[in-house]
Amino acid sequence: MRITTATGMLWRGLCMIVPLLFASVNLRNKGIAASAETNYKGKWELFSQNSGVSAMHLILLPKTNNSLMFDATIFKTSRLKFQDPHCQNVVVPKSLVEEHCFAHSVLMDFETTKVKPLRLKYDTWCSSGALDVKGRLVSTGGFNNGSDTVRILDKCDDCTWKEYPGTLGNGRWYATQVTLGDGRFMVFGGRDFPTYEFVPTEGKRNTKNQVIDFKFLRETHDPVENNLYPFVYLHTDGNLFIFANNRSVLLNPKTNSIVHEFPVLPNGARSYPSSGFSCMLPITLQPDEKRSVIPAEVLVCGGAAHNAFTLANLTRPPVFPPATKDCGLIDISQMQKATWKILQMPSPRILGDALVLPTGDVLLVNGAKSGSAGWENARDPNLVPVLYSVASSSFKELNPSTIPRMYHSTSAVLPDARILIAGSNTNDGYLDVALFPTETRVEKFSPHYFDPALDRFRTEIVYDKKAKRINYGMPFKLQVKGGDENLDMQKLQVNIYNPPFTTHGISMNQRMIRLGISDVKKDKDAKDVSVISLQGAPNGNVAPPGYYMLFVVYNGVPCRRAMWINVNK
Repeated sequence: MRITTATGMLWRGLCMIVPLLFASVNLRNKGIAASAETNYKGKWELFSQNSGVSAMHLILLPKTNNSLMFDATIFKTSRLKFQDPHCQNVVVPKSLVEEHCFAHSVLMDFETTKVKPLRLKYDTWCSSGALDVKGRLVSTGGFNNGSDTVRILDKCDDCTWKEYPGTLGNGRWYATQVTLGDGRFMVFGGRDFPTYEFVPTEGKRNTKNQVIDFKFLRETHDPVENNLYPFVYLHTDGNLFIFANNRSVLLNPKTNSIVHEFPVLPNGARSYPSSGFSCMLPITLQPDEKRSVIPAEVLVCGGAAHNAFTLANLTRPPVFPPATKDCGLIDISQMQKATWKILQMPSPRILGDALVLPTGDVLLVNGAKSGSAGWENARDPNLVPVLYSVASSSFKELNPSTIPRMYHSTSAVLPDARILIAGSNTNDGYLDVALFPTETRVEKFSPHYFDPALDRFRTEIVYDKKAKRINYGMPFKLQVKGGDENLDMQKLQVNIYNPPFTTHGISMNQRMIRLGISDVKKDKDAKDVSVISLQGAPNGNVAPPGYYMLFVVYNGVPCRRAMWINVNK
């Protein structure tokens, strides 16, 4: 067939456009909106010279400007004293000062740097936690006298810790806490306890009979453990995805039975002390969600060789093997068809964090390039944050920090879409003179979407009391200012984000849900306001009840400040 010049041009044009159209449809099916291009690689800011406490654990408390940071009472000292008169008196015996005068837990205002010390009695070293349906932190486990303790901290500025020792049936040191679809908590593993249990309600206690033996954790234990702080995620069908060492399963929490075991993820161990990092990618909902199973994908990155801890901690002179450079991506909703897709990061990383950004992409930050978890067991700080694009499954390096964030470093997504970076203590105690000194400086990182050229796309949520609560499956409306004159649905996302409890490279209960958008219209009474029609998540398995930050993202740029909302029945 002979093609004329005009026809040939048309044909070539269609050949170029049709794949783009299919790609666009595919991205929309994934819930990925169009994004503006930028070469901006982010900006670092030294936010605070001294938080007082090295942030081994970090979480935001809803509807406040408070970030909670705490380490361990076993250190006895910190860089912040209580203002009690005897604590300021140098004549007081040192043992009394260390035991009673130094803070190990602080509330830091992430807008002003103001710090308030909080008292802790039961040791929180390597503990776990999550926000409950009321927005309170429920923290479990720790070391020694804190291993069977449950603690509760409410979200008010004047609240103090409530501690309940003897609550858990087993000691939980290096354990993982997960929230179920009904709001209850389960806690998995911990040193010497390959078990799990439901966290009892406040004031109640578990007996040994309420502890459930978990064969999977016994099987994934190797000579240096490598199965502590397992990655645990609530699947959209109500089962739990549990990853330890290099293996993963789906557990039915109602029957206590394993529903499915996934293929082994090769190339070393990923759990503590080989300490890779992980996240669940955003869950994308349709405007009128009726699917029986909503897809969910898990990303597991970094880690180390199975014997890395032995080489770094027990060999003399110590050997620091290179960290793992790859990531595994798996669709856990595929069950029998699920396989790991192997991706290559720009550099090896251990002890890092995987934070889901308001855009739905993932920031890989903190950590080291060699060694293992544990005091003085890692080398070669990885100062370069990496952006993982969900749309293209590709990695991009951003601007580096100048402060090593190694063992015991943490991070959090802030309501203004910046990232709070804190912690790093590779030492047994607070040391100023060390290869990597104990770090109490706090940074903020402004990711790529803070490119000044993109500021015109930054929207502002119009505060509405009715929108403070989102009921399962129910429609609701959201008003926003800014963006284009007429907001293009192809460029728009509305994402709700459950802030994680971050420690040891694991972000417990981090979860983002992309809500289904059914319509966008101009407000009849305010020409500069657009009204977005949405539908809440269908149930608690998709979005466990509690507090979330709601972000409007337009053209790949998050709104000026997220709005705290409560998701419930």
